Amino acid sequence: YTPPAQEDLLVYELLLRDFSTEHTFQSIIDTLGYLKLLGINAIELMPVSEFEGNLSWGYNPNYYFAVDKYYGPANDLKKLIDICHENGIAVIMDVVYNHSFGSSPYVMLYWDKQNSKPAANSPFFNPDAKHDFNVGYDLNHESADTKAYISRALKYWLEEFHVDGFRFDLSKGFTQKNTLGNTNAWAQYDASRINILSQYFDTIRSVSPDKYLILEHFANNDEETVLANKGMMLWGNLNYNYGEASMGYHDNGKSDFSWVSYKNRGWNEPNLVAYMESHDEERMMFRNIAYGNSLGYYSIRDTTTALKRAALASVFFLSVPGPKMIWQFGET
Repeated sequence: YTPPAQEDLLVYELLLRDFSTEHTFQSIIDTLGYLKLLGINAIELMPVSEFEGNLSWGYNPNYYFAVDKYYGPANDLKKLIDICHENGIAVIMDVVYNHSFGSSPYVMLYWDKQNSKPAANSPFFNPDAKHDFNVGYDLNHESADTKAYISRALKYWLEEFHVDGFRFDLSKGFTQKNTLGNTNAWAQYDASRINILSQYFDTIRSVSPDKYLILEHFANNDEETVLANKGMMLWGNLNYNYGEASMGYHDNGKSDFSWVSYKNRGWNEPNLVAYMESHDEERMMFRNIAYGNSLGYYSIRDTTTALKRAALASVFFLSVPGPKMIWQFGET
């Protein structure tokens, strides 16, 4: 199987829990014909490695080498990936390496019971988080032990399950620079963070040179430019821009979609995974109907008009060169 070129990716972000009432790997296999008919060539699975509890998006991980029990046995995931490949569809895993939750054995092995946090001698976790967006317990990616641990996990999913790559959740958190209380400083150019992510990218590409790495980064463009030019892809959130246009509002007399283009960011390669919606954003259709511009004779709050506006936004989105992502059911 040869996965699509990065610049040709059309990714469908999918949460198994909500995509079907069965919430199983088998249910995705059963509906693959529908996904193929959409024209997508990659599925991005929101976290399926073991997480705490059952009812979760999966961003509260505890075991990085296990498939979560909620979605079915590991062999069903392997089957799903194989069948996707037979149909020309790549499978990208959303993985959570910024943090782990308290039932992780790697958290519990080095635990400061008195202060209820990771111990100061933990080779994996910081006793206190280094940035304001952290949840759970913050992994120390400067540690050689953490690097070895995460690198083993990456190779495991690539070699055992034949996934085509990863989306790193909260990749901007892979730093030991303490920016608590200053999110602007957190986004500034960080050479150590670039080095950490580059090492993980090298690990991924050591298995196969056509494997993907997508970052949920949202750092300043000077840092993202370096990462993109190394071959990593980065999420590009254009929800506000397309949402405002779809609702019939704009800034300074026009709708500005320019940031959807990697060229306008000064990147050498088309490694911007732009999207109008993601699991973190409100649906465009909801906002069209709830808040759309209404001039009496032309109301975007009318369902038929709202649908046409969303479709029009898609034309100005999908026609721009480079990889794109659709959040599940955004096609409807």
